[in-house]
Amino acid sequence: MRVLIWHVHGSWATSFLQGPHEYLVPVNAERDADGRGRARTWDWPGSVREVTADELATTPFDLVVLQRPHEEQLLRSWTGLRAGEDVPAVYVEHNTPPGDAVRSVHPLADRPDVPIVHVTPFNRAYWDCGTTPTHVVEHGVVDPGHRYTGEWPRAAVVMNEPVRRTRVLGTDLLPTIAESVPLDVFGMGVTPLAEADWARRVWTYEDLPQDIMHDEVARRRVYVHTARWTSLGLSLIEAMFLGLPVVAFAGTEAPRAVGDGGVTSADPRAMRDAAARFVAEPMLAEETGAAARERARARFGLERFLADWEAVLDDVADGVRSPATLR
Repeated sequence: MRVLIWHVHGSWATSFLQGPHEYLVPVNAERDADGRGRARTWDWPGSVREVTADELATTPFDLVVLQRPHEEQLLRSWTGLRAGEDVPAVYVEHNTPPGDAVRSVHPLADRPDVPIVHVTPFNRAYWDCGTTPTHVVEHGVVDPGHRYTGEWPRAAVVMNEPVRRTRVLGTDLLPTIAESVPLDVFGMGVTPLAEADWARRVWTYEDLPQDIMHDEVARRRVYVHTARWTSLGLSLIEAMFLGLPVVAFAGTEAPRAVGDGGVTSADPRAMRDAAARFVAEPMLAEETGAAARERARARFGLERFLADWEAVLDDVADGVRSPATLR
């Protein structure tokens, strides 16, 4: 099939785009949120093609993958097509519900024409999707290989915009952990973090290409994941694939994902002490990291992820025979 999808979540898209289809990714001159085009810091296959809004108006495609509510309007204004009516559509919900979570009604609730795919069972349980058909396709990761060396007695942290998203990402938990373990924080918008009063033991690495970041993270002895209220972080799974032991806040899907690959706790002091122990005991860190890698390979392999998605896309494509494919 030829699939239209916006570049929204680079890490997730890197796995999704490994599928057997041709993928159209909108691009504009500004490369803003609605036209980022191909990734610049992830490795995407040649089957991913950039298209402008003007080009899309005359380019046939078989299915659209929506990830944000306003993309329905973009689709309509750029192509004249209605999602779920004129072209088969599926909506990927990457996020946990905001606000009063157990009462959060999804923007596409009661829409039988556009099924919603959640990335975790936790998310599906919390979002009220009404009568909209729902699926769960758990994350899959392109295996970066076992790279763990643990040569640096420090903790790696990966987070995007930790100053703006403080409590969601658990940025406020970092000072407690930094009492015992020096922290190297990777991601987008992390530079201001080093200016905090408590950040004397924090070093930041701004928006490294994924492959380089993987090498750098793997040199640290432990991975710390502080996110309170997000879907299961791909950075956590990637750290497990790399062979790092992990210490994670026990929220949403983290405990089920980590298992014997590390320690999960809702107590910042327990997280601090666990990270300190891994730093102090290299053999324990290496053994736990090996278990983390095996668990990640068993649960979050790319083959299972793509097979699950193929089943969803085939089902959605069969539901609507689109005039978009005839243009």
